[in-house]
Amino acid sequence: MSIRELLFAVADIWMIAVGFTYGVKFIRTHKNYLLGIEWIIVATSGTNFLIYGLLKAGHDSPMYGLAYFLDAFSRSIGITLILVLGLMKVTHRYKPPVAVDIGAFALAAVVGFLLSQFANEIGTSGKIFYIVVNVLTTMFLIYFVKRLWNIGERKHAVWSAAATACGFVIAATYDFVHIPGDDAEHTIFYIFALSTWGLQMFAYYRAYQVFDAHNKRVDARTASGSTHATA
Repeated sequence: MSIRELLFAVADIWMIAVGFTYGVKFIRTHKNYLLGIEWIIVATSGTNFLIYGLLKAGHDSPMYGLAYFLDAFSRSIGITLILVLGLMKVTHRYKPPVAVDIGAFALAAVVGFLLSQFANEIGTSGKIFYIVVNVLTTMFLIYFVKRLWNIGERKHAVWSAAATACGFVIAATYDFVHIPGDDAEHTIFYIFALSTWGLQMFAYYRAYQVFDAHNKRVDARTASGSTHATA
């Protein structure tokens, strides 16, 4: 195994570990199924990608088709609309009904299927779509970072901002930039991409955790104030 392949494996394992660990925590600790399931989907995608890379399977492998679909799933709706809806649970106290959760994942599945199966027919329009939805998501994440800063969680605000900036660069260059010296499988690019996606999931979970704790403290103070006022 070359150094390049080793770094790819390490970056992918990092993303897989973060995705499964915090995906389960989102569900068990915060009952946030949108973010929990999406984190687990990203980790599953990474697991498939790791096996595909280590086996050096070709583009005719079922693993390649699955990787393409899961990539389109998350880039189109998963780490965009689903991410925003999930974070709104702490920023806006939004509690989506089960129908919204199911609908969001169903939409991601349909869009992911279309973008992966008809990539050649859709062409550049599909690549531009990925950038547009990422820009819109980034705008919300900037707002999320600002809210973190305002509640005094500045360390988490900085980490979330850094993760968002790295994620934006990856999304903007994904389909349009080839790193000089990279191979046909874009191994160098994926080392950076997988590391970044792992960082994003890690930073956003930790930020969500402290934001949720802040909301609970505010609720406790409000309840205490109401009790004293009534007394």
